[in-house]
Amino acid sequence: MKVFVAGATGVLGRPLVRALIEGGHEVTGLTRSPARRDRIEALGARAAVADALDAASIARVVQEAAPTHVVHVLTALPPAGPMRPRDLRATNLVRTRGTANLLHAAREAGARRVVAESFLGVYGAAGFDRPRGEDEPLPPPGRGSLREAVLALRAMETQLLEARAAGLETVALRYGGFYGPGVPGLSGLGHALRARKVFVPRGANGVASFIHVDDAVTATVAALEHPAPSAVYNVVDDEPIALTAYLAAAAAAFGAPPPRSLPAWIVGLAAPVIAAAAFMRVPLSNAKAKAELGWRPAYPSVRESLAAVVAAMREAS
Repeated sequence: MKVFVAGATGVLGRPLVRALIEGGHEVTGLTRSPARRDRIEALGARAAVADALDAASIARVVQEAAPTHVVHVLTALPPAGPMRPRDLRATNLVRTRGTANLLHAAREAGARRVVAESFLGVYGAAGFDRPRGEDEPLPPPGRGSLREAVLALRAMETQLLEARAAGLETVALRYGGFYGPGVPGLSGLGHALRARKVFVPRGANGVASFIHVDDAVTATVAALEHPAPSAVYNVVDDEPIALTAYLAAAAAAFGAPPPRSLPAWIVGLAAPVIAAAAFMRVPLSNAKAKAELGWRPAYPSVRESLAAVVAAMREAS
């Protein structure tokens, strides 16, 4: 394959480019910063410099790369993760306008398939009582601090489906929460836990699905290489986990005290995105990805894997 990776210097983009090169594929990696060209070229890929929000520049670099497959893993999140709705707005724009530009460029360049990064947040104001599959109807988006981000994810997936109906193969991968080496949010969580700056909203009953970044990479490669993938897959591990259990496991792994609880309204003042997420129940099923893509997570449980991951991060540093 000739693969164009938009977001090649990101959390998922870097290991994905590396895996594709190791798999014998020809890769062009996109960055909007000329200073990051060397990072892409050091992986063995060709670097392209353009802004995804500039339709003309994206069309030019994709045309020059002439890919058979395009991967859209563009985000613009703060390293420590989003705390307020404004922290998500740049990524929302990439998922709406940036997706439109990339799809148009892919069609014009003659690419056959586009695989794009979605997220479990697409399920919105979920209150699932069991792991749900991706073929069930999406629940309401909700009206809180996450609404704009949920609608951006859904707009992105709608664009992908429309492009698929018009003849371009498209796949949306709904990743769980990332963890693993090189994930800034995990190392940031460790620092915050040790500094006793993590607070759980009182009564939080949220449940989420996670995915090790290495497993996200293998799932993405599987979606690229499969002869006829479906339009959407949940890419998550085998065991959804309660937010409180995840934070307890993270605290233990980092050697930090358990996070303290505060009334939800106080947490909401300081970090409304975190407060809203703390009450979302989004356990997801990966059965479809396993059955159709032949994919299996090497890290089936964040609860069981987190300690080893943090230990490896410490050794690497």
